[in-house]
Amino acid sequence: MLDNFPRGTICIEDIEIGMTRHLMKQVTDRDIELFAEVSTDRNPVHLDDDYAQDTIFEGRIAHGMLTAGLISAVIGEQLPGHGTVYLGQSLKFLAPVRPGDWVRAEVEVMDMDIAKRRVTLKTQCTIGGKPVLKGEAMVLAPSRKFD
Repeated sequence: MLDNFPRGTICIEDIEIGMTRHLMKQVTDRDIELFAEVSTDRNPVHLDDDYAQDTIFEGRIAHGMLTAGLISAVIGEQLPGHGTVYLGQSLKFLAPVRPGDWVRAEVEVMDMDIAKRRVTLKTQCTIGGKPVLKGEAMVLAPSRKFD
C-alpha cells in the first residue's frame, strides 16, 4: 500500500510524538540572490555590503523567509514528507543568518490528531547550536487510507 508514497514519507498512521528530522544547509550568496529574485525582496541589507555595514547587523544577512524555507524543506521532504500540506506556521526570528552560515533546520512532532491527519510540529533553525528561528507548524499528513 505504501508503493504510492516516495521513500522517506511518513504517513499519519506511523508518526509518533517526539519524532524529529533535520537538514543542514550552508546559506550562500547565490541562495540570497536567488531568493531576492524569486520573492522580489531586494532590501539592501540582504544584497549590498556597504549598506548592510551601517545597519544594526553590521553586514549582510539572509532573508528570514529563506531560513524559514529550510523548515518547509524538512516538512515536505522528510517529516511527514511528500504529500504533506502546510496549514500554518508561526515564526520568531532570534538572530541573523549570514552568507556562509551552516543552518540546521529541525522539526519535532509535538501533537497529532490522527482522525483529522493533523500534526503539530515544533520548528527551529540553529547555527552552531544557537537558535536563530523558532516556531510551530500545523500540517496535514499523508495517510495510507487515502492511497
